Parts: sequence; structure tokens; C-alpha cells
Amino acid sequence: MPLCGCGFRLEEANIDDMQRAMRNGTVTAVQLVECYARRVMQTDDYINSLLEFNPDALDIAANLDRERKAGKVRGPMHGIPFTVKENIGTKDKMETTAGSWALLGSRVPRDAFVVKKLREAGAVLLGKATLSEWADMRSNNYSEGYSARGGQARSPYNFTVNPGGSSSGSAIGVAANVAAVSLGTETDGSVINPAMRNSIVGFKPTVGLTSRAGVVPETEHQDTVGTFGRSVRDAVYTLDAIYGKDQRDNYTLAQQTPRGGYTQFLTNKRALRGAAFGLPWQSFWRHADPEQLRHLTALLDLIKEAGATIINRTEITDYETIISPDWWDWDWGTRRGYPNESEYTVVAVDFYNNINTYLSELDNTDIRSLEDIVQYNYDNDGAEGGNPWPLGNPAFYSGQDGFLASLATKGIRDETYWQALEFTQTKTRKGIDDALTYKGKKLDGLLVPPAVGQSYQISAQAGYPVITLPAGTHSATGMPFGLAILQTAWAEAELVKFGSAIEDLQKTTAGNLYKRSLPTWEGYKKKPIPLLNIYEGSD
Repeated sequence: MPLCGCGFRLEEANIDDMQRAMRNGTVTAVQLVECYARRVMQTDDYINSLLEFNPDALDIAANLDRERKAGKVRGPMHGIPFTVKENIGTKDKMETTAGSWALLGSRVPRDAFVVKKLREAGAVLLGKATLSEWADMRSNNYSEGYSARGGQARSPYNFTVNPGGSSSGSAIGVAANVAAVSLGTETDGSVINPAMRNSIVGFKPTVGLTSRAGVVPETEHQDTVGTFGRSVRDAVYTLDAIYGKDQRDNYTLAQQTPRGGYTQFLTNKRALRGAAFGLPWQSFWRHADPEQLRHLTALLDLIKEAGATIINRTEITDYETIISPDWWDWDWGTRRGYPNESEYTVVAVDFYNNINTYLSELDNTDIRSLEDIVQYNYDNDGAEGGNPWPLGNPAFYSGQDGFLASLATKGIRDETYWQALEFTQTKTRKGIDDALTYKGKKLDGLLVPPAVGQSYQISAQAGYPVITLPAGTHSATGMPFGLAILQTAWAEAELVKFGSAIEDLQKTTAGNLYKRSLPTWEGYKKKPIPLLNIYEGSD
């Protein structure tokens, strides 16, 4: 990346660096937008991280520069360019389509609450990031990071393999220095997985900490808006800007938050002295591949040398039943014969109801129901892959089987649905809370390998928060992996404290390789669709 403004090094710059440069006149908000726009043009034919550039970005930045010149600085996000996953609504000149041609031209009634909050904080919306279409709800066998409208997003670490998703472009853009920070959405892994696979920080908050109002939904019981940054501090600055109570999302009305936000809990490696973490070995760690285990256990040794205690085999209660022994599987309950114990039973019903409610608020569209979406995909089979390959689109290999499964429920909340909701929430919450308690004392978090997808899946079902930190790359593919911390509901402060402490340890330990690395652009001339669905870090 070339220098920006009057010699400012934008590559890998954090928010504090940008604020310092804007204060001393080295760079302006307008110049930051211009430089990131050039980076988009430099990289997007390769990684396709940005689906749509905000035509108002320069005007917004110019106004914020005028405010700064007049002595008004709104806070740490003032003038900072950010992107949002394209399923997050913006009432401006940009589209909100969840990557589908079906919603092109539709108009949302208002900005999503989280976008409104970031605008008020003075951040500059640079554009909308590519994603897995309909946030992976439409198909169960698909090319991660692909949407009909946006095309295939690719990780800058390897162009041929799964980049992580469904918030693919959000994570890829931050990793490749296309934006300072980004917002993504998660139902089950869609923040943590792409963050981990692109060597950045992903912060997935408790369901209800960040409003889902104005976001294309999947399930009200698990959906949450999370943040991406190249550092814990940047991800937390962004979280502080977006969380809060919103009358349009009643889940936020029960939130428990500290006065003064979460930035106050940022710390350094000294906070690890006396800390105690659990290690759910049988639940998750045993599924990680040998190379990843070598890297991550070396990082664990560093954490112990910094003064922390790590207690092995603090297991998720009933992990033998509730955790798939193979890989991430949101229909694990059904596969073992109990649909009334399956996450997918809940998601399929909720999506039918939640998407119909969302569509009812849109203007300028004929798409009013899930039935309409399904028919649109059939009518536009070559683009939208209504039918399974080879009739439709190779990126949607199984067609729209996810939509059809939801359609079959008609949104009826029957006994099986309620039993599944009760089972998945109660079992996972108890499982995590039990593992966080050792000999009557509360642990400071559970350390897990997020490349083992079952780890963030349990937190997703519970509605609990997770943070993931970069921790190395896999020699077979060059794809990154991470170290994540699981916590109980509303324990974001603990995740900020210990996530920033571990990150500081990683960055200040001489010769440490277990941290964020820059993209290597492996396979940059290759453009396969579908991508190879390789998860190097799980057996």
C-alpha cells in the first residue's frame, strides 16, 4: 500500500494511529476514504471483499473533517472508514439484498440500529461487504463467501479454499487493509469463523447486546451483530459504538452493560498474572489437527509463563451428547435421531417467520415471503441456483435446500420446535457455565481452538459471547487459525480484558510466531468456483 496523505502509513494502521494522524494534520478523513478506495481498486479483482462502494463516503468524510477543524471530535471513531456486511440495512444510495438479486431495488425503512449508532459516532461508511448469500441460510452445500449479486469472495491468504463465512467480505477486507474495521452478523460462526480464517480479531457479543433491527434475519434466538478489527482495541472501539438498547429489538432491553462501555477493560499482559482459564480438551481440543495443536499449545505455554493457570479437561457438560464428534453440524440432533434436540429445527422455523416479518417492511419490491424468494430462485436458476447443480449454479451445489427445509415448516412452532429450543439453549448454557466453574471458583474464560467449529457452535446455541485472536497459519494451505475465549452471557468485559492481555503477550514476546500475519496472496491467479471446503484445523 502506498503512503496516505502527507506520508501516513495506512497499511496495518489502527484506529489510534489514524486519530493521531488526523489530529496532527498528516491525514484527513477524506484522504483516508480516498486511500482505502484505492486499496479497493487495487485488490477487489482478486479478493472481491467489497460488494458496493458508498457514493456518499467522501461527502460524509468532508463533513467530519469540517467538524474536526471546528473543534468537534465525536470520539475514537470520528472519521474512521468502516464497512458492513451487505445484509445490514442502510437507508442511503446503497442496496440491502443479502447478496441476492431478488431484493435488488428494494428500499429499507431506515438504517439498521448499529449503522445509525456508528454514523452518530462519526465513523464513515465506506461501503458494503460481500457475503455468503442469505448468510448461508439458503443452501447446506455451497461455496462459502459466494452470492449471486456479489460473486465469490476470496481470502487473501489462499484464493482457492473456504475463506470463512458468512461474513466473508467483512473479515477479508479488514485482513487485506481494505477498511479499518467492519461489522458482520452471526447466527452460528459467521463472525468467529471468517475472523479466524483471515488472521484478525472477531468479537461476537451476547445475543441482545447489539440490535438486530434492520438486519436481514435468520433466527431471533441466535442472531447477533459482531465486530472485526486487526486488533482487540479496534474491535472494541467498534463494539462500544454499536451496542445499546433498541425498542425495535426487545432482546436488547434485557442487556447488562457496564457504565462507560468496554474500552475501559482493555489491558496488557500483566493482567494474565493470577488469571485462570479452562481447557475443554475432550469437548473441543482433541478434534484439532496435530500441527495446529503444536502451535496453540506453544501459545498456551506463553500464557502460563505470563502468570496464568490453565486447567485441563474443564469439559462442557454432556459434551458426548450435544457436541458433534465430526465437525460443525447444526442438525446434529436430527442426525442422531432427535430432531427435538436440533439447532436446525429451531433455525428452520424461525427463519420462515423472521424473514417474512423483515420483508413486510420493505418498499419497492414484489418479494414478500419466503415462497416468493424460492420461486425467484427457480425462475432465475442460472444465477440464483434454485435447483441443485448441475441444473443451477455450481456455487449453490445443493440448490436452495435450506430454504426448502424452512418452507416445509410453514413457521409452525409445534412441540418439536419448543423442545428443540429448550434443549439447545438449556444444555449449551449449562454446559458452558459448568465448564467455567472449577472447584467452586469462576474461571476467567474457556480457551478453545475456533478452527474446531463445534466450539463456537455451542456458544451460538447458548447465545453467549466469544472473541477470537489470530494465532498462526497452517503450512498445508497458508490459511490462518486462531485461539478463542468463550464466556457466559454479558461477560464481554472479561473477553476484552483477557483478549487484549493475550494479544499484548503475542505482540511483545520476542520471536513469537503465534499472532497476526500479513496476507500471502496464495493462488492469486486462480478463480475456482466452488471453493475447496477445506478446514485444516479439524480432523
